[in-house]
Amino acid sequence: MRTRRSVRRPAPALAALLLAAALALTGCGGGDDSGGDSSAADRGVAASRADDKAVSGEAAPEGAGSGAEATAPPKVTASHIIRTASLTVQVKDVPKALEQARTGTENAGGYVGNETTARDAEGHERTRVVLRVPVEKYDEVLAELEGTGKLLDRSAKAEDVTDQVVDVKSRITSQRASVARIRELMDRAGKLSDVVTLEGELSTRQADLEALLARQESLKDRTSLATITLSLSETPVQKAAKDDDPGFLDALAGGWNAFVTMLRWLAVAIGAVLPFAAVAALIVLLWVRVVRPRLPRRPAPAATPVTTAMGPLPTARPAPEAPSSKPGGQD
Repeated sequence: MRTRRSVRRPAPALAALLLAAALALTGCGGGDDSGGDSSAADRGVAASRADDKAVSGEAAPEGAGSGAEATAPPKVTASHIIRTASLTVQVKDVPKALEQARTGTENAGGYVGNETTARDAEGHERTRVVLRVPVEKYDEVLAELEGTGKLLDRSAKAEDVTDQVVDVKSRITSQRASVARIRELMDRAGKLSDVVTLEGELSTRQADLEALLARQESLKDRTSLATITLSLSETPVQKAAKDDDPGFLDALAGGWNAFVTMLRWLAVAIGAVLPFAAVAALIVLLWVRVVRPRLPRRPAPAATPVTTAMGPLPTARPAPEAPSSKPGGQD
């Protein structure tokens, strides 16, 4: 029994050694031949995507070795805040106040955006303008605009987008590394099919990188320049105070206004009925002058004797003529 055990023990160890040597030779051969394998591009793209996930923190958990520490997001050195404000100010002269707001904005290093000017029914001018000023001068410009007239309304908002800025920055770094890896695979590709596959992947990743860069630029613009929406309106003319008790002149003016209003509504009613009356008169005129004379006339009914219980009534006889006088005195 001891002899059999001593003979069987070396067999598994020898088989494992041979298997390891074969796998090592196969891996070396596959690494040397980068263009011979038909799925080399696919494997490279898959490996690149796995690296992207690891860099962005999606594939590897936190604290998973030195790789996680190397790809940790940069530390936040300053806060990024989007500041917006809206002011409604009542002034005596809108053009003058608007010119003052423009001068203050340009002196602070900002610029004037959209502008809309209109007049109401009473002739008062109203202007709405959007101002972009540096964040460092935001409070100063806001206080200066409030002092141009009577402040009617004010609202301010601050949105912290520091996390978005850091996230976009980290994604841009990862996307640039991903694009560089795809270009390296294209340089080592030996087949046309691999080149086509890698070019499609490169186009997709470059588009994603450009989108991230555009978002980063938008966040930079919104956080570096504050937005102030200024609404200016002229002060309405104040009328002199009058006695609330009505007098004779007030009653006369009220009666005259009521009379004029009645005449106006009467004229409106006549104007509305006039077309129908004209058409009706025309129809009647045509009937009387044209249609009615051409209609056939019915004959008058003959007189019938009237009968009573005693018999028919005698008809009237014509009266006898009077004898005419002859000349010479003869009857």
